[in-house]
Amino acid sequence: MAPDGSVEGTVDAIVPNDAIRGKLTRDAPLAKLVWFKSGGTADWLFEPADLEDLTRFLAHLDGDVPVMALGLGSNLIIRDNGVPGVVVKLGKAFAQVEVGEDCLVTCGAGAHGVLVASTARDAGVGGLEFLRGIPGTVGGFVRMNGGAYGREVADVLIDCDVVTHDGAFLTLPVADLEYTYRHSALADDMVVVAARFRGRPGDPAAIGAEMDRIAEAREQSQPIRTRTGGSTFKNPDGGKAWQLVDAAGCRGLTLGGAQVSEKHTNFLINTGDATSADIEQLGELVKRKVYENSGVTLEWEIRRVGRP
Repeated sequence: MAPDGSVEGTVDAIVPNDAIRGKLTRDAPLAKLVWFKSGGTADWLFEPADLEDLTRFLAHLDGDVPVMALGLGSNLIIRDNGVPGVVVKLGKAFAQVEVGEDCLVTCGAGAHGVLVASTARDAGVGGLEFLRGIPGTVGGFVRMNGGAYGREVADVLIDCDVVTHDGAFLTLPVADLEYTYRHSALADDMVVVAARFRGRPGDPAAIGAEMDRIAEAREQSQPIRTRTGGSTFKNPDGGKAWQLVDAAGCRGLTLGGAQVSEKHTNFLINTGDATSADIEQLGELVKRKVYENSGVTLEWEIRRVGRP
């Protein structure tokens, strides 16, 4: 194993071949799995068949090999030199959504936010409409305390199930996640596999109307039909990141194939041939210009992963 956690060789170099039922791919391209459509490969990409398969795989995996979960890829820059170790991609077995008593909504970590909100709507459960506005999966927005339109996951999460690097299964109450703005205390190598949200009784028609309003607001204000990664920077205390970026003269700014969106200046865009380095370096350039103009240091909201 290399110092960065890379592991070469056959499947047996990672885990015994008979220890898994899912799909394990070496040197797996990741660009097609992220919204920016850029970046390198994963040393290994594991797509577990189910929860038991995932826990068994991680229990057999060398503890020094890095592990990273990948959801919808909407808030992520995969660097061009790829990701060391193992990337875990959860599929249909982790995408179920069920509504129980007392407006409890149980979700697999692979379920999209729009599916969670729609399932809750159909069951007459409100309070989760904002999940319609988060372009990601349950695992991703539980990890980062995702939010939209004035609400965030911390407002509705009861607890979540995770699998640790050594294959242990844990249920963590929301208090243990120590949520702050777009941040949780979850270790980077923990894989969120399920979560439970508490909604409230509501009228399906009214819930649907609110979801439609959120969808329309996103369509009108965000460049959602481009190769983008969502909100690039966290909003600073008492301010809006997009306003600071705009005031610094960065609207439409380009670097290589990357561009600051003309439509919403807190979004970066791959105009067609951007490398991940183009996108990340443009973000750093924007940060410098904002600091020079306002004295505010913006913080990345988009995760940047892989070898520099």
